[in-house]
Amino acid sequence: MPQPNASMPAGAIGRLPWYRHLYLQVLAAIALGALLGHFQPALGESLKPLGDAFIKLVKMVIAPVVFLTIVTGIAGMNELRAVGRVFVKAMAYFLCFSTLALVVGLLVAHVVQPGAGLNVDPATLDAAAITGYVEKSHELSLTGFLLDIIPTTLVSAFVDGNILQALFVAILFGIALAMVGERGKPVQQFLEALTVPVFQLVHLLMRAAPIGAFGAIAYTIGKHGLHVLGNLALLVGSFYLTSLLFVLVILGTVCRLCGFSIFKLIRYMKAELLLVLGTSSSESALPSLMEKMEEAGCKKSVVGLVVPTGYSFNLDGTNIYMTLAALFIAQATNTELSWGQQLTLLLVAMLSSKGAAGVTGAGFVTLAATLSVVPDVPVAGMVLILGVDRFMSECRSLTNFIGNAVATVVVARWDGALDRMQLQRALDGRLPDLATDPASPRVPGADPR
Repeated sequence: MPQPNASMPAGAIGRLPWYRHLYLQVLAAIALGALLGHFQPALGESLKPLGDAFIKLVKMVIAPVVFLTIVTGIAGMNELRAVGRVFVKAMAYFLCFSTLALVVGLLVAHVVQPGAGLNVDPATLDAAAITGYVEKSHELSLTGFLLDIIPTTLVSAFVDGNILQALFVAILFGIALAMVGERGKPVQQFLEALTVPVFQLVHLLMRAAPIGAFGAIAYTIGKHGLHVLGNLALLVGSFYLTSLLFVLVILGTVCRLCGFSIFKLIRYMKAELLLVLGTSSSESALPSLMEKMEEAGCKKSVVGLVVPTGYSFNLDGTNIYMTLAALFIAQATNTELSWGQQLTLLLVAMLSSKGAAGVTGAGFVTLAATLSVVPDVPVAGMVLILGVDRFMSECRSLTNFIGNAVATVVVARWDGALDRMQLQRALDGRLPDLATDPASPRVPGADPR
């Protein structure tokens, strides 16, 4: 396979045979997995380990990718004050749009009324099916969440695979490395060199993405079946349409104000989005997101801070889901909520969504945590949406992923750390599509032109 060189025109590397493009392979795998799960549900359900194995492979490299990106980014910054400045700007963005997503979900629930007319008696619901989620939700608290950011030892963040712990250690180590000056240069150079094989490893793992997507979607269709969507089609449809409008209208407006197109950004991330769709996990594409954002002209230190933090604090899809699902349950069980109670629900959801970072099935667990604190809405009502939650998790993950991609570009531009020409080249498809060419790893700090 030809390697990039100065004589090759921009984008030449991306001209691979159609069957070599990762996004087409994943799309074909999703279609085949859905067909298998529908016509052979038992066989499809048995393929769950394929999806689980791929997600575990990706999670295996997330902590090293986060650590190396942040440490080398911070160590290369001229002013350490810039670290705090970027973090504050990112958190301000996250708070604003997370709150907006919660409000949008609340408003859509009032307009569409997806649960109205079901007239479900909460006493007739079997809450045993959601016991495990409720128990997990009781473990969530803001204090516990903040304490959990601090790892037991310096290396335990990498052993446990906790993204926020890896982020915390990386920031501290990067600051310490920058403070020692010239004496830390050999360490910095070693870590920059180590970044190359680590991202090469990411590319190798991405070759297994179609297999993971195939197994995950076959399991979802095989176990839950498409028939469960019929009874709750209005809820699922409302959630998908709301998320689509949030991405295209709200985030699209933000992108336009920042000088780029949301449609071009989605096209640029198409392979990662299909992977998220197939696996129902935005974490499966986190390393690729960090790499592509840097390739698109966002400064490495900004990417390293915004993306991992956003995976815990910028969950637009999850926030839309929580308020929409909570009001669906209230409407289905004829539970009247005052505007004060709904405001309380919104504020609790805002806090509980942060405490669920890194929890499996975070959307459903966070909903359980929110309803446990706001007793006006019966927790047992979650049984009503348990069957379709898996189908809604795909949309949650996709919206969360796109939201974090937009946040990275916006914060980078806000901080003056965005190469706009590089971004334009990337969104116009004039950069090598590294996701389709695992044999061509990027070199940190190199100009891909």
